[in-house]
Amino acid sequence: MPNFFDQLPKAVVEEHFSDMLKTDSVRIERIVSKGHSSPQQGWYDQEDHEWVMVLEGCGTLLFEDGREVVLHRGDYIHIPAHVRHKVTRTDPDQLTVWLAVFFRDTA
Repeated sequence: MPNFFDQLPKAVVEEHFSDMLKTDSVRIERIVSKGHSSPQQGWYDQEDHEWVMVLEGCGTLLFEDGREVVLHRGDYIHIPAHVRHKVTRTDPDQLTVWLAVFFRDTA
């Protein structure tokens, strides 16, 4: 039986992204960070909605409107499609493990 925490990277030099499930309508991704942030320039501006939860560690999201959200273990947020955002900080001392679910509106 697969486990979400199996095969976490030992050394996290760069953020690690793994698709856990991918279909035409949904993608579930595991993201592992350790002191990472989004590139200084630019924003995530996604076609899909994103529901994201921090399973371990913590991370800070900044939205283009200036709102900042700190997520700790167990916290989650829904980010509608095209809401521009970025990660400004993840814990440098421990792994931050994210569960991200990307999906589109159905017609």
